Amino acid sequence: MTGLSVLIPVFNHDVRPLVRALLAQVPNWRGPVDIHCLDDGSDSIYRLKNRELAALPGVEYHELEYNVGRAAIRNQLAAAARQEWLLLLDNDSLLPDAHFLARYAAARTRARVLSGGTIYEALPPREEALRLRWLYGCRREARPAAVRQQAPHGQLTLNNLLIRAEVFRRLGLDESLTRYGHEDTKFGWLLRHSGIRVVHLDNPVLHNGLEPAPVFLQKSHDAVRNLVQLYRAEGLGADTRLLRAALRLQRWGLSHAVRAAFSLRREQVRRNLLSGRPSLRQLDALKLYWLLSELHGSAPSQPGGSRMAQKSADPSVEEPALRLKKEEA
Repeated sequence: MTGLSVLIPVFNHDVRPLVRALLAQVPNWRGPVDIHCLDDGSDSIYRLKNRELAALPGVEYHELEYNVGRAAIRNQLAAAARQEWLLLLDNDSLLPDAHFLARYAAARTRARVLSGGTIYEALPPREEALRLRWLYGCRREARPAAVRQQAPHGQLTLNNLLIRAEVFRRLGLDESLTRYGHEDTKFGWLLRHSGIRVVHLDNPVLHNGLEPAPVFLQKSHDAVRNLVQLYRAEGLGADTRLLRAALRLQRWGLSHAVRAAFSLRREQVRRNLLSGRPSLRQLDALKLYWLLSELHGSAPSQPGGSRMAQKSADPSVEEPALRLKKEEA
């Protein structure tokens, strides 16, 4: 029998429903299963709730004294895991039905890396501040396996990833990416470079953690910074649509003109993205502006920004990702 270790990094989220749903499906795996939850410096209210998990059979719950980041905590979880397979899940995931582990069990002979995908609620959230994150998830992330398989390494995400432990430990996640975003971009590149096949399945988890628009925009800005960091340090990411467009504008000598033109409409874009009817085209334009500014060197990185964004769930907080005057050339 082949065992499974489920790895759940925890940050300011109640993971008890997810863990209990997984425990109910353990018999469907046909092998030993253990669940590892590692708290990454959450607020005390969440730690008090999640500590209940330590009393459940087959569950290990531990806490870190301070936040180490998305890559480092997953590396720590993988290092402590005992089984041959690892299932990586985000703490804001929910299982859509009672057959989630059974589908993975049936498919595990197909490849050493299997990606199940993500889905979102069909109806938009009532709160206007959550609409941007919901819309982005529905339009950009909730893709069927057949679509993701067209670019299997480029469409890989670390959430809902079943992978052989020896593969994950050998490659690992880049802990120099301390901000939010693109850990999976580099990991997918390492898998492709190593000749390791990725198979996408229609076995999604339900995303249950919509952030308010200011928080999502801060994370999106951090992800742009990470993309530029990967490109400058290792030449990675040039095949992404966003960076490809930015580099093309640079080659044509249009980078400065595009940034200047966008700065004239920054308040209009800001109002749209914070509204109840956000436009993903406006978001794409904002991300392109950020990326061109990063490549130009006019928008210095802000270490720790992602942690600030994670901790803030109040739309009234300052929105550094939207204060574009600070990032103009």
